[in-house]
Amino acid sequence: MRRVEHVMGFPVSLRVDDPDVPEEAADAVFAWLREVDARFSPFRPDSEVSRLERGEVPWVSAELAEVLGLCEEYRVATGGAFDVRLPGRGLDPCAVVKGWSVQRAAGLLRAAGARRFCLNAGGDVVAAGGPWKVGVRHPEQAGRLCTVLRLTDGAVATSARYERGDHIVDGRTGRPATGLLSLTVVAPTLTEADAVATAAFAMGAEGVAWAAAREGCEVFAVDAERRVLRTAGLPVAARGGGPGGVSHGHHGSATSDV
Repeated sequence: MRRVEHVMGFPVSLRVDDPDVPEEAADAVFAWLREVDARFSPFRPDSEVSRLERGEVPWVSAELAEVLGLCEEYRVATGGAFDVRLPGRGLDPCAVVKGWSVQRAAGLLRAAGARRFCLNAGGDVVAAGGPWKVGVRHPEQAGRLCTVLRLTDGAVATSARYERGDHIVDGRTGRPATGLLSLTVVAPTLTEADAVATAAFAMGAEGVAWAAAREGCEVFAVDAERRVLRTAGLPVAARGGGPGGVSHGHHGSATSDV
């Protein structure tokens, strides 16, 4: 089964290799993601998030309470670098909502009997029954890869400046985070991989070691000087270098373990 739809502002592709999984499982995945977009988008004036920001709801749903709890957990863990309530911007929990909702969608697939699948949400991936190969995009050269990761059961998420510019803000300073070009996290769930990648990126260069210290997380990062940093346990399927490798950046680079 293969399906691609545009949801939450980016393409979501689903591949299920189990022959007995019904098409309704894919329907449920995309229905859930559309529901999440309607309920949690800060860009929709009628969403629960927007109404909460305006003080129009007396209480929040259990799902939004869970998301806001995760947001607060990462705010505290990063000393305020990751913050979904930036001055002048209002409440924006998208950095947590994306990974959290796609991980829940993966749970729907498993409940329907899927054992080998890959769900790619705008470049962030949750997969099962691998091995799967997941490419990490070069932060400065579109169409080229830094490295290729080998994923069996787990998730990969990347935060970078190449798609939306300096959109990730360090909540401690109120200024865009510019210490890194990209940071990729491999973790057991996309909930954690996505949130840790964004939170670490907001911290700048110090975020690489912070992410690497989190249990179950492996990290691949390119800093502003084009240096490559990675954890020793990173599940690399094909190394960088050669055509398209980060080591060919015009400032040169060095690779070191975190």
